[in-house]
Amino acid sequence: MDEIVTRPNIKDEIKVERPRLHKVILVNDDYTPREFVVTVLKAVFRMSEDQAARVMITAHRRGTCVVAVFTKDVAETKATNATDAGRRQGYPLLFTTEPEE
Repeated sequence: MDEIVTRPNIKDEIKVERPRLHKVILVNDDYTPREFVVTVLKAVFRMSEDQAARVMITAHRRGTCVVAVFTKDVAETKATNATDAGRRQGYPLLFTTEPEE
């Protein structure tokens, strides 16, 4: 007697999701000099003088401004580096991150 073994035909489908992106947000304060904010934006986020000035003014007028959007790790690292640059100079400069919708 021959036994026939049948195996279910199973295909492993691997769904690769794009990593969720996170916004880096500049939070305005009344103490950090505008020129210093522009310098940090240029250094950490590789912005031109004009881009950095526009972001700084937007944050100044609205209270916050989205600086850039990155993967979570990159966003958190850049936000930390930019915030730390302000702290080293004694300024309350703050960059935060949040998931993009």
